[in-house]
Amino acid sequence: MESNEDYKNIPGWGMDSDPENEPTYPIKNYTGDDHNRTNYERSEPQPETVEILMSNERPKMTTVFGTSVPPSGLSGVIRRYAFKHSEDRYRHWLPLLFADRINMFEGLIDDIKSGHLPNIVKERGWAVEWQYNRSKFVKKIAVTALITGTAILLLRKRKK
Repeated sequence: MESNEDYKNIPGWGMDSDPENEPTYPIKNYTGDDHNRTNYERSEPQPETVEILMSNERPKMTTVFGTSVPPSGLSGVIRRYAFKHSEDRYRHWLPLLFADRINMFEGLIDDIKSGHLPNIVKERGWAVEWQYNRSKFVKKIAVTALITGTAILLLRKRKK
């Protein structure tokens, strides 16, 4: 069993584990058993079979974690960069958002390489949107075409 002493260097860690310093008193119906949660035996950790990116603010790996999509390719490089930074920084979250978008394109490329052409109309839900929300769908297409056309015109003017 681990003690809270291992985590004392993390600001705010275990702040609610002291029954004498209960922040929700008197609102909470205090029974005294609430703080027994700090005295438990940890489960056996999940085996690491793929690369796991871990927050640099955690002293050790959590007992259970996701392994379905290990980091790979350009999106994996960006994710590794993001996890070098603290979770309270844009340098952590913005690269993760960007990596998600890149990972979508990497998935499309993998699909095409394996001989599967994605049905973008079906996967994006455009057929259903056409059926049940036609006016907003047409408006969305028109706005996208207008923005794309304007961007192309501006780029052509800039080249001349």
